[in-house]
Amino acid sequence: MRAALRTLTLAGLFLGLGASLAAAQHPQIREGFWVSFGLGYGSAHEKCDGCADTTVGGVTGFVRLGGTLSRRLLLGGEIDGWTHSYGGSPSSAETLGNVTAALYFYPMPAGGLFLKGGLGFSDYRFSVSGGGGSVTGLGGGVVAGLGYDIRVGRNISITPTADFWYGSVGDLKSNGSLVGSGWKQAIASFGLGVTFH
Repeated sequence: MRAALRTLTLAGLFLGLGASLAAAQHPQIREGFWVSFGLGYGSAHEKCDGCADTTVGGVTGFVRLGGTLSRRLLLGGEIDGWTHSYGGSPSSAETLGNVTAALYFYPMPAGGLFLKGGLGFSDYRFSVSGGGGSVTGLGGGVVAGLGYDIRVGRNISITPTADFWYGSVGDLKSNGSLVGSGWKQAIASFGLGVTFH
């Protein structure tokens, strides 16, 4: 949790620096359909019943789309993903994801800063290459974060974001058999996206 707060604080400072740049750019107009996608880096904290807590870094990606409710409020859905590959023979990969419905709030209608929050589902998957099997789980998830739309064109923004997403996955199974319980995952990430308004 401390890592997530540090991440969001640093992101807020970084995004604040972008405010002066944004003032010289195109005006902030929000209307109709919008879509955003991007990549970044995230730190994942994982824990479960009877296992040690772990924290691992990995690549993140996101896709977000929705509609405009007002100049201050957007409604959308988003898919956030995190992955980390482990070497060795055979190799393996761990993937965490959230699918959420979210609200995006712009405190200043003419500004680019936004805050977001949402509820949905969280997914866990650990797979081994070469048919080595997989471990999966699905549970509830939440997302929170902030970002800044830096207009670079009439309908296009570069959007740095800082996000925190959490999943209470619960049971983990492999081929229908229970292999773990009480699984929880929390990801703090920085990303850079492109938004089409």
